[in-house]
Formats: sequence, C-alpha cells, structure tokens
Amino acid sequence: MAALFLGIDIGTSGVRACAIDEHARIRCVASAMLPPPRVNGDAIDQQPDLWWQASLVAIRRLGERVDLGGIERVVVDGTSGTLILIDAAGRPCTRGLMYNDARATKEAARMAAIAPAECGAHSASSALAKLLHLLGRGEVGAARHAVAQADWIAGRLAERHGVSDENNALKLGYDPVARAWPAWLDRLGVPRDLLPEVMVPGTPFADVGPSVARMLGLSPRARIAAGTTDGVAAFIATRADTPGDAVTSLGTTLVVKLLATQPIFAPHQGVYSHRLGDRWLVGGASNSGGAALSMHFTAAEMERLTPQLRPAQPTGLDFYPLPKAGERFPIADPTLAARITPRPAEDHRFFQGLLEGIASVEALAYRSLALLGAPALRRVISIGRGARNDAWTEIRRRVLGVDVTVAEQTEASYGAALLALQGGPP
Repeated sequence: MAALFLGIDIGTSGVRACAIDEHARIRCVASAMLPPPRVNGDAIDQQPDLWWQASLVAIRRLGERVDLGGIERVVVDGTSGTLILIDAAGRPCTRGLMYNDARATKEAARMAAIAPAECGAHSASSALAKLLHLLGRGEVGAARHAVAQADWIAGRLAERHGVSDENNALKLGYDPVARAWPAWLDRLGVPRDLLPEVMVPGTPFADVGPSVARMLGLSPRARIAAGTTDGVAAFIATRADTPGDAVTSLGTTLVVKLLATQPIFAPHQGVYSHRLGDRWLVGGASNSGGAALSMHFTAAEMERLTPQLRPAQPTGLDFYPLPKAGERFPIADPTLAARITPRPAEDHRFFQGLLEGIASVEALAYRSLALLGAPALRRVISIGRGARNDAWTEIRRRVLGVDVTVAEQTEASYGAALLALQGGPP
C-alpha cells in the first residue's frame, strides 16, 4: 500500500483536504463547504462542530478516490487567531471566536500596557485578547484548554486535547524565541493550566483515535502531528526552502514573507516573525495592492489594458498607490497619502505606472527587511490573483532584480500535507 500524507485546511468558507505521496505529488484533493460565521458588530463567531463535520465530509470524499488506510501522518492548519475553549474531553465550552472577531478592544488595551511590543498578540482580534474577554465575562465554565481552530480538529482526530504549535500559539502570547509561555501572562491573570502544550509544527504527538480510525477507515497507526496557521501552510506550499526565498501575495493588499535564519521583530514597522523549526518567516503587509488598483480600474478594464503594457519600457512615473490615506509597511505612516500624479492621458500608461508603483513598494519592503537583518533577497515566488498577470511579473522582475516566478501550488492544504510528509518545517 502506497504511503500517503494528509493535510487539512480549515478555511473561512470551507475545509479542504489534500493527500500526497512520499514524492510530494498530489494524489487527491477534496473539500466541503462551511456556512458563514455569525456576525454581530465586531463579534464574529461560529459553532465549532461545523468545522468538525466539514472535516469529516472532506476526508470521506477523499476516501472515495484514495485508500485512507495508507495515510501515515496528518497535519491540520487553520485560521490564525481563531480561539475555542474546550473541556478535558474536547467538548466546546464556547463558540469559536473567529480570526477577525475584534470585540476584545478593552482587553487589547490592557495588553498594550503589559505585553512587550514584539509580542504577536497585540490586537483586539488576537487569540489572547479573546481569551481575556471570555475570562472577564466569566464564560470559562468547565473549560480545560484554550486552543486554536487547527488544534481542536487535530485533537478530535487524535482524541487527545491541549496540544498546539508554535505558529498558532503566537497570537495567544507564546514567545517563539524563548519557546515558552512568558511570565507577563501572569500579570494579565491568564490561568496557566488553560494554555496548551506547544510543539514544533509537524511534530507527531499521538496516534489517530481508535474510534476515529474505525469511523473513517484510517490506519490505527496513522500519526496526528502538530499543525500550523493557514498563512504559514500556504507559504510552505510554494516550496520556498532556502534563506532569501520570499513569497509575495498580490491580493487586496501586498504581503511579503521572507525565509530567514534569525527572527526580526520591528512592531513599529509592522514586521513580525513566525518560527519554522530552526528558521524564521519574517514579513509585513502593505496597504498597497489590488485595492489600490481597483480605485481606478475594474477587473475587466485591467484585463483589457494588460496586452498594451510594455514591461521592458518603464513609464518613469513615481507612484505609491494606496486605496486611502495610511500605510503600515514598508512605510509606517497612518497619514501617508497615495502618490498617483501626474496621470498620463493614456489609460494603459497610467495602469502600468500603478503596477510599477506597487512593484516599487514591494522592492522597498524587501530592502527594509534586509536593513533589519534579513538575508539578501534570492528569489520571489508570487501568489494571489495578481500573480496571474504575466506583464506585471515582468515588471516586478525588472524592479526587484531577482528571479520572480508564480507558485505552482498555493493551497494551504497542500502545505499542511508537505508538513506531514516532512515531519516538520523544511
């Protein structure tokens, strides 16, 4: 029987399962839809059992095309910052507070006065802010573990709970440098016994639970491993594996991530690091990107103008496209205004100038990371909708001065499967 490795991605709209063989080739992909979360102002939550049922559907659909008995290891990734409180048996004590739930504004203010600036939990949507909110409202009840979305699904598969990973634990206040829960959590009144055991992503921690193995047709010897966040799994999926390898996401915003040998924390510039074994994933997010383009052109107009672009002939325009005033990285200025003048008479030249401007922001972002101590840029792998524009890729290759390619795989479930195969980060 051929060995298989399973990655499960718990996304915002559904669950995706990917099975790969020992050569990292995709054998099968299956998915199941999730209903939208409940929204009440800044409060955004969901019934956790929906994640479990969708995971079961996706795995069973996978089993219609591959032999699930051949699966050797399983890794689950989920949305970063999504929190659930569970009892000792893994039963939910609360709804799942989603990654973009931002109700814990008062708790975030409390953290700001105590947590160090480089902590990854500084926001109202962090898992730590959510935990403090639940503690303050007395909603803990019989809760025994505070875990991330991916942790809970992996725990259900293993029938062992209270295990997390270094990526999902980051927004709960975990210190990835010391590899420990920091002492300042005590000053916030966080009960230590609620905090999960933290492992390196990809580390096996239990066999699949006997009842789960029987229900799904998994081998009782299949191992469940510590997972990761969806963003890190998507990075792993690109096969970036050498310090200096970078991934640029060209979506609504511009997000850059670079593989490094040392962590970089520059919170005043919006730069943070995720630990990947003995390496680090450093990066930041700019407000420039697709939203800035959409202020001027529709998707259909951009598609029509693209054949008129001349990537090898720079426009000479010095643009810094933004959808509105304010920038996070590489320039940290909440009042920074977009620079998009003078506008050429020809739409295609204006469009090219905007694309060149975003490419310049991208180049400045990587130069800024280098000044902070990151390795020199070696190559850039592109993901996101903008990566499909070949002319923009040529522009970025010229501006960045390194090889720029488009990722063959960007699915987080594939990255999770690679993590299962490798038994840890590359």
